[in-house]
Amino acid sequence: MTDRPPLPPFDRASALAKVQAAEDAWNTRDPERVSLAYTTDSVWRNRDQFFVGRAAIVEFLTDKWSRELDYALRKNLWSFTDDRIAVRFQYESHDGAGQWWRSYGNELWEFDEHGLMRRREASINDHRIDESERRIFGPRPKDSSEPDLPTH
Repeated sequence: MTDRPPLPPFDRASALAKVQAAEDAWNTRDPERVSLAYTTDSVWRNRDQFFVGRAAIVEFLTDKWSRELDYALRKNLWSFTDDRIAVRFQYESHDGAGQWWRSYGNELWEFDEHGLMRRREASINDHRIDESERRIFGPRPKDSSEPDLPTH
């Protein structure tokens, strides 16, 4: 088994690094790449969907990013313990008709000893926005001191 640092137990610095790594991976919109951060039997709840395993993760993300076009995400650390991290996030995307959306959510993550996520629970709400209201434009710049996103 290959380790996926940072590994638990988490401290503030390693939890922040894990959150940033997740944001960076999801912003690639590459389902295969993203799936490698999860155990082969990872358990997911995403909104009202429940599924298990990397193959299901790839299928889910492939479908997601075929509908949520120009997807761009920001994650912020909310809390952490030894092997768990909670984040809040926002992402923006548009649908095939050109309608822009901002999605707000919270995720609960649980990791194994190799740093792979074995459980992900996500609660997400969508808000219709005008393109002029967008505030997330692509991945976060590497040298960014970008502040946390507002909650509205």
